[in-house]
Amino acid sequence: MKRFLVIIVVILIVGAVAAVAWGYRDLRTPIHHRQSGQYIEIPKGTSPAAVIKKLTAAGIIKHEQPVLMYLKLTGVGQRFKAGEYDFPSPISPNAVLDKLQSGEQRLLRLTVVEGWTRWDIANAMARVPELKLTDANSALALMDNIKLVEDLDPNAKNLEGYLFPDTYEFPPDIQPTELIATMVKRFRTLWKPDWTAKALSQGMSPRQIVTMASLVETEAKLETERPIIASVIYNRLKINMPLGVDSTVIYASKLEGKWRNDGKVYKSDIDRRSPYNTRLYVGLPPGPIASAGESALAAAIDPAQTDYLYYVREPSRDDGAHNFYNNESDFLQGVQALRRWEQERDLENDRKKAAESNSH
Repeated sequence: MKRFLVIIVVILIVGAVAAVAWGYRDLRTPIHHRQSGQYIEIPKGTSPAAVIKKLTAAGIIKHEQPVLMYLKLTGVGQRFKAGEYDFPSPISPNAVLDKLQSGEQRLLRLTVVEGWTRWDIANAMARVPELKLTDANSALALMDNIKLVEDLDPNAKNLEGYLFPDTYEFPPDIQPTELIATMVKRFRTLWKPDWTAKALSQGMSPRQIVTMASLVETEAKLETERPIIASVIYNRLKINMPLGVDSTVIYASKLEGKWRNDGKVYKSDIDRRSPYNTRLYVGLPPGPIASAGESALAAAIDPAQTDYLYYVREPSRDDGAHNFYNNESDFLQGVQALRRWEQERDLENDRKKAAESNSH
């Protein structure tokens, strides 16, 4: 009898050790699941056991009991945080528990593209349901909070040019005003401390530099060309030559609600009597016309030293490259070359369309 009891005890001990070893290994074994990329909400007040049950049902945890036993022994479950979790696959139960203690909230994403106007940004914000904006105009109105930049730009009428182009990640419960403030904060982070002093030493205000940068951003696709295009703008300003930047003509039309948004600049746009129309008025426009990235801002504050007054797109390249000129005669030849290329391209496209039509 005594021997039988000893055997029973030994079996129980071996079984317990085996169970502990299995549980230990199970907690550290990553498993594959199908929930990666999908957020699982853990509401506030959910008990640790209910959290584990939910994750087991979702297939993120394979065996519930070892995890529940671990929670009971360690009290780790009391440190779980409510949130919205995305668990990668594969993941071990231990890693799941670590994540639950760290907390996680689902983040939304909004990308503000270089060269966007505040209208573009407002439209993008209006398409984010979580921001609860009635329409783009309600977002646009929030961009009139000039208090965010009044120390840097006391003449600002709105936040055009100060909503930095970047990709922003934010929680679903963010207020639209907070998101806008984040864009301005990002701009202020990129505006280097010595840029204000450097602008003033050049006879420019920070607002004028930001305006200059917005022109460079809308004109230059290649980062390497931005300091050169900035030099063209500076050179024209020195001799009181109209800048003739089409993006300012478009901006003037947008301000009056007349822009047709079909990619074409019409005579009515060119003739529009607006200080933003740099075809008609000499000098910089009254303010920024778009959000400029860091390289455009750097080019505006530190332009290349050239004698160029003109630039024309280089037709042999499709990356937005330009040819630069210091006299009108060469510039006009460059324009003619571009026009010939455009005509040949249009003819070739017509031939292709005709061939496709005949093949049917």
